[in-house]
Amino acid sequence: MSEFKVKKTLEEINKKIEKGEAVVLTAEEFCKLVKETGPVNAAKEVDVVTTGTFSPMCSSGAFINFGHSIPTIKAYRVWLNDVPAYAGIAAVDIYIGAAEPREDDPLNKVFPGQFPYGGGHVIHDLVAGRKIHLRAIGYGTHCYPRKTFETEITIDSVVNAVLCNPRNAYQNYACAVNLSDKMLYTYMGVLKPNLGNANYATAGCLSPLLKDPYLKTIGIGTRIFLGGAKGYIIWAGTQHRTQVKRTEKGVPIEPAATLMVIGNLKEMSPEFLVGTSHIGYGCSMAVGLGIPIPILNEEVAFWAGLSDEDIFTQVIDYSYDYPNGIKRNYGIVSYAELKSGKINIMGKEVPTSPVSSLPKARKIAQILKEWIQKGEMLLTEPVSALPGASLFPMR
Repeated sequence: MSEFKVKKTLEEINKKIEKGEAVVLTAEEFCKLVKETGPVNAAKEVDVVTTGTFSPMCSSGAFINFGHSIPTIKAYRVWLNDVPAYAGIAAVDIYIGAAEPREDDPLNKVFPGQFPYGGGHVIHDLVAGRKIHLRAIGYGTHCYPRKTFETEITIDSVVNAVLCNPRNAYQNYACAVNLSDKMLYTYMGVLKPNLGNANYATAGCLSPLLKDPYLKTIGIGTRIFLGGAKGYIIWAGTQHRTQVKRTEKGVPIEPAATLMVIGNLKEMSPEFLVGTSHIGYGCSMAVGLGIPIPILNEEVAFWAGLSDEDIFTQVIDYSYDYPNGIKRNYGIVSYAELKSGKINIMGKEVPTSPVSSLPKARKIAQILKEWIQKGEMLLTEPVSALPGASLFPMR
C-alpha cells in the first residue's frame, strides 16, 4: 500500500494518551475487532494494540555492581549462590547469565532426574528480595589489595542491577517433535518418542513481533514492558534474521527477528522473571515481555489483526535433524491448531503442549494496556530501525 485511508502519527497518539482519550486494545481483542469490521475501520477506531509473551529465554542476564569492599578488591572470579558470574568487566561489576548452572550441579553429574539451579534462579531470587551469597576472589593489586571477599547482597544493597538480555522475544519459533524411539530432554521440554507429543513456545496472536512482522513500528529505543517494569529495545537480538520464509500475509513461518532489551532490575517483579529448570537440558529464565503497537494506518492494523488461524510455524524433528543442522520440516501448522491441543503430523494425531504461558502473556498485554490507558506509559519513537527492517514515518 502506498496511499493509506488512515494516517496517524506517534505524536498524535501520545497526545490522546496524555488526555486519557486513547483507545487501547490487547492483541486478542484487536483480532476480534478486525474480523468484525476490517483493518481500515479498526485503524480508525483503535490507537494502540498491546502484546505479551512469557517464555523461557536463555539468552538473558543481569549486570550487577555489588559495591566496593573495605579494603577494596578487583574481583576476577565471582559466584552468586554458587553460580559463576562473569567478572571480566571491572573491579566490582559482574554479569550473571540466566543459563549458567550452579558450579557443583552441571546436570547433577549427567542428570539423574534432577533440576539444576542457575543464573535465572539467582535473578529471580534477587528480584524477590531474597539474600544472595556472594563470593569473590581477587589477585591483589596496590589499588585493590584484597584477595577474598564474601557477603550477602540484596536487590536494595547492590549499587546497580540492570537486566540486559541479548536475545528475547523470538519472532516465531519451531514446533518440536521427536521421531526417534528414545525419550529426548531438550530446552523445548521432554519430547516423547515416535511422535508422542509436540511442544511449541510462542504465544501466537499475542506474540509481540508477530504483530508487526516487518518491524515497521518497532525499533531501537522502543519502550516496552520488561519483567514487570518499563524497559527498552536497545538493538537487534543475537540470531536476528529478517530474510526468512513467510506466509502470503507476510508473517514468518520460521525463527526470525529477535530483540536485545534492557531495564532496571530494581523495578522488576519476580512474577515476570522466573528461574526455570529443564530436565536433561539445564537452567534458564522465563521472561515477561510486551510491546505496544501504535496503529498508524490500516496496514499496521492488518498485521496486528492477524489471528492464530493466520500465523503458522514449522514442525521440526529434535532427535536427528535439529542437532545436525538439517533444515527440514514435517508440516506447517497454525497456532489455532497448536492451541487446540492436537495436530496432525505424518498422518498421526499428536497432542500439543506450550512451553510458554498463555495466561501470563494475556496478563502482560492487559497490564500494558492499563499503563497506557492511565497515561503511565507513552510510546517512544524509535531512533533507528532494526537491521533488515524499515520504520513507517512516525511524525
